[in-house]
Amino acid sequence: MKVIKDDYGKEYKVSDFEAFKRHIRLYHSKNGKGDRSIHEENGYWFKVTEEFYDYIMNL
Repeated sequence: MKVIKDDYGKEYKVSDFEAFKRHIRLYHSKNGKGDRSIHEENGYWFKVTEEFYDYIMNL
C-alpha cells in the first residue's frame, strides 16, 4: 500500500498501487507524459501533470 497526497493535501491510501499506476498510464497520459486531465478516485482528486505522472511512475 502506498500513501499519496491529492490536490487538496489529503492523504490517500492506494490499496492496489499497480492498478492505480496502470489506470494513470492508460487514461491520463499521452506519449509518456501526464495529459493534465483530472483523476478522481474515492473522493480524492489528482491533476495528472507531467510532474505527478513522473512521480507516480517512479514510486
